[in-house]
Amino acid sequence: MALKDRLEARKHPELNSAVSGDGGLSVIAGTRPEPLPVSADNDADAVASKPPRITSSVAAAKAAIHTLLVERHADEVDITDREGVRSQIASLTEEYIKSSGTILNRLEYGHIVDALLDEVLGLGPLQPLLEDPAISEIMINNPHQIYVERGGRVSLSPASFESAAQLRQVIDRIVSTVGRRVDESSPMCDARLRDGSRVNVVLPPLSLDGPCMTIRKFSRDKLRPADLLTMGTATAEMMQFLRAAVRSRLSVLVSGGTSSGKTTLLNILSGFIPSGERIVTVEDSAELQLRQDHVIRLESRPPNVEGKGAIEIRDLVRNALRMRPDRIIVGECRGGEALDMLQAMNTGHEGSMSTVHANSPYDAFGRLETMVLMGGADLPARAIQKQIASAIDIVVQAERVRGGARKIVSIAEVTGLVNGETQFQELFQFRQTGVDPEGNAVGMHTAAGKPSIHLDHFLERGESVPLAIFEPSGAGTLR
Repeated sequence: MALKDRLEARKHPELNSAVSGDGGLSVIAGTRPEPLPVSADNDADAVASKPPRITSSVAAAKAAIHTLLVERHADEVDITDREGVRSQIASLTEEYIKSSGTILNRLEYGHIVDALLDEVLGLGPLQPLLEDPAISEIMINNPHQIYVERGGRVSLSPASFESAAQLRQVIDRIVSTVGRRVDESSPMCDARLRDGSRVNVVLPPLSLDGPCMTIRKFSRDKLRPADLLTMGTATAEMMQFLRAAVRSRLSVLVSGGTSSGKTTLLNILSGFIPSGERIVTVEDSAELQLRQDHVIRLESRPPNVEGKGAIEIRDLVRNALRMRPDRIIVGECRGGEALDMLQAMNTGHEGSMSTVHANSPYDAFGRLETMVLMGGADLPARAIQKQIASAIDIVVQAERVRGGARKIVSIAEVTGLVNGETQFQELFQFRQTGVDPEGNAVGMHTAAGKPSIHLDHFLERGESVPLAIFEPSGAGTLR
């Protein structure tokens, strides 16, 4: 039985502690005793510039050293002592090299020690990818094909799993830490890592090419409004308006497609909520990280092995109403909880927020109407539309434009209901004017030239919003 399986069986709560990153993993320099046998055709300088070749001899050496680690140290490994475990692995590697006569170059040696350290303390081949701050998403199509997203662009990673069994072990380790399960009888699962990264798993028979997993990494550095300006996601005028909208308790819906930055934007907007207010967050998989102190975080629960005990988002939204919240933030509306959220916004919980998957503000209203009907609400269409029009004040549309950059492409406010159609006016927009030689979208944010209908409301709540920000000249050109 592999060492990591023995550790997992003991259910150490620290099992995933390495996910958040404790520093570099390299043991090539300053750790390895000298001399190390190096192949004649690959001296240290020559191999330093290229990745190690994972040959059959390297794989065999790694397996043998793993066996030695289990036999000698399975009962004494302290998984909280990273340097101690590294030293044990390095010592066993040196012993194996001398006793077997195996010839390894520096990078092959480093690969073996790093890989074993990752398997004991982290998530195997995924650990270096999780610790790379430039990577925002990891997509495992099958054990031997891992894609990553850097700067909005997707590329194939050289990392891979040795087998489907190794990938399954990593999957089981992830889902077990949050009390969830995934197997052939329940082959789909949503979970999260300890750092908040979102994980989705699909197993055979649903996944035809073996287990697959997608990890949406959680940024270790919390973005602030100024970061959106630096990245060209929005302008100072747009953020000034959104700050006033949140602080004056207008209800905000963030709309956008997959990976458009909705949750990140919701996190930033929530930072405008005054610290004295009581906030209850409701999520399917906890991702929001609010800066305020007075926050209650609720997370849904899937059914147990008997198919019982599930707690849905809708149940949590209803319960949140009994917790004396000033605001309720629903991470994402996907079903019947939309009706409960709308009713909450209409019954004394102004200033609440949520996100929805939609391609435009107009589509967002249609999605909300459909989700209310999905919840089994026996209401006429006009009643649902009236609920939406009176509950939602501002719709912020996020989009990942050409080249991978994420931008706020529209900020619109609801103006009423006419002939069964929710009416809104756009205040700010992103106009794409072309594409640069690298394939990135080029354009500008601009105001639409119409003042907000909430100006009097802002004044009543003590928020200053100058008329000048709504003039087309009030927004700058961005790339």
